[in-house]
Amino acid sequence: MPLTTNCVGGMFGFFFTDAPQVTSYAQATACNLDQFKRFYHAMLRRGIYLAPSAFEAGFVSAAHADADLDATLAAAAEAFAEVA
Repeated sequence: MPLTTNCVGGMFGFFFTDAPQVTSYAQATACNLDQFKRFYHAMLRRGIYLAPSAFEAGFVSAAHADADLDATLAAAAEAFAEVA
């Protein structure tokens, strides 16, 4: 599945695209927004609350324990399989 990510510190974003990186609004709007929506809702059904827009950042903080990250990764694996 074509996907690229960006991160700075505890902020992250991801884009459904085969572009090697997304660094502009024009590139972000050219990504597969329908696939983002399907992934977002698949994660939400699994109890993972992401930013609801492909143009917003997500945040990881010290409040997230290893178990939270493990649960998110497991949910993401299922969600990716669902929307592929």
